Amino acid sequence: MLTFGLTGGIGTGKSTVAAQLRARGIPVLDADLVARDVVAPGSEGLAEIVAAFGPDVLDASGALDRAAMRRRIMTDADARARLEAITHPRIFHGVMDALNALEEDGERIAGVEAALMVETGSYRLYDRLVVVSCAPDTQVARVVARDGVSADEARTVLAAQLPLADKEAVADVVVHNDGDLAALEAQVDALIVRLAADDFDDEE
Repeated sequence: MLTFGLTGGIGTGKSTVAAQLRARGIPVLDADLVARDVVAPGSEGLAEIVAAFGPDVLDASGALDRAAMRRRIMTDADARARLEAITHPRIFHGVMDALNALEEDGERIAGVEAALMVETGSYRLYDRLVVVSCAPDTQVARVVARDGVSADEARTVLAAQLPLADKEAVADVVVHNDGDLAALEAQVDALIVRLAADDFDDEE
């Protein structure tokens, strides 16, 4: 089975591309959902986080208080490293188990969608890397429309992220999402053809 990573920057339309791939029969796992599962209430992951950081990382319902955890690790590199040591191996195994299940089901192609795939280096786990990209002004406009923030706030978020050019530099395929939905769908269709051809080539 050929595997591919799918990533991009905020407002580029990565999730839209993932949805279009799924609609066309290509399974795409959402690494964020796997990450939530590994720290769900009652999980070993959450128990280990509480043991490491204390019960104040939980909200009133007993779930992980994600906002509080983000604030805690934002300026504390040691805390971030401790958290990642707990979560990353579990996320990795969760994704790999899901991919193995898809292969056992006879899937020929499967993807994994994750926002920080290039930043963490996890894109190297997959056969191909697909990066969804667009112009910075397009990103800003989409973030403003989606999140209800100001253009300056959106630009601040963008400035804190790895530049799209750095992600494109390691991509096997770049999907340019500056046009309308029809233009994006045409690129997704072309992407599927290319992935399928790579899959067949690998088997020869």
